[in-house]
Amino acid sequence: MNDEADDPTIISEPKYIARDDALQRAVAGDIIHLRELGSYLTTRYAAAAHAARIHGADLSYLRRLLTTTAGRDSVELLLQLLGEQEAAVGSMGLELPLMATMLAQHQQAAVLARTVFADAPEEHWLRELRTCLFHELLLRGVDPDEFPALRPSGLHPLSWLPDRRRPLETEPDFTRHSVHGSSSGVKSGLPGHGRLDPPTPRPSGRSPLINSVTVDEHGLIVTAAEGNWGYAEAWVFRPDQPIAPAQVPALLPTLPMECVADLGPAGRYEIAARPVGDIWSLLFATASMGGFYNSGRYGAWGRLQAWRSLAGLCGLPFHASAGEVEHLAEQYTWFHFQTDSEFFHNDGDDYGIAALSPDGLRLAVLAATDTD
Repeated sequence: MNDEADDPTIISEPKYIARDDALQRAVAGDIIHLRELGSYLTTRYAAAAHAARIHGADLSYLRRLLTTTAGRDSVELLLQLLGEQEAAVGSMGLELPLMATMLAQHQQAAVLARTVFADAPEEHWLRELRTCLFHELLLRGVDPDEFPALRPSGLHPLSWLPDRRRPLETEPDFTRHSVHGSSSGVKSGLPGHGRLDPPTPRPSGRSPLINSVTVDEHGLIVTAAEGNWGYAEAWVFRPDQPIAPAQVPALLPTLPMECVADLGPAGRYEIAARPVGDIWSLLFATASMGGFYNSGRYGAWGRLQAWRSLAGLCGLPFHASAGEVEHLAEQYTWFHFQTDSEFFHNDGDDYGIAALSPDGLRLAVLAATDTD
């Protein structure tokens, strides 16, 4: 089993073991040989895995370096590098949504709109990068007519989204990226205006309303936080009599929800009325930036997740169009609240959203915490 020292900087072609020989050794009861063979393979496997981690980290750094170095040459070299990596090991590890958001942040739209992104095969990795980049630029206020080569075509989940930035997509907040890393923070605090905090002590009675959220509703409502934050829950209440917007602040602490279960009549409970654009921005930040445990889905996919959560809060099905979501969301009454209940860990990023239907006969709640 003597072999060259395992050096992760040395690239050598791996060879399969002589399996017939190993089988014969097993049949002959040569356990010592098999033990040595297993130790040899384990050592080689560990060295290869170590080398792969090093090379993967170096390639990631090089990709970040190219995205943050302004100019057409950097963009073209990045695309060449991505193509070589995809051909060698597939699209896993290319960080395409991250590459798109970094390109949108650091490169001029005029450079990105040139033919370097044109004519990408429909099933090619470049199509995913181009589609993400389209939405990244759109969210940053660039007129999509200025980069027609990036406009998505064919079937793609992001094609569900509006191809222009909508009025409710106000002030999207993006993670800041550099060659050395990223920094972000979801601004989940309540504003000073629009406050509707009820006086304390609050009534200690419990509401007779029953949570009737369906599996599909729950899954859609928590889309922005699921997989991006520590934990999220959703509830839907359908009263027999309409709820007035003015009743919501006092009603929420009495509802059978985990996020207020142990609040008590004097525990901190703050609530504010918010326009739908502020709610979308909060959902987008949650989805795109992520939290303590991960880096989120970045701009393009974060945009989709924010819209999906908005659809769920409005009671629309998954197959509803973005136009339907926007139309109904603008008619809903929106609330943003925070509490000191045990559900929330109050680390600065916890929040609750309540959405009241125009007829007052549906109240949906999303509660998200960045601690699981």
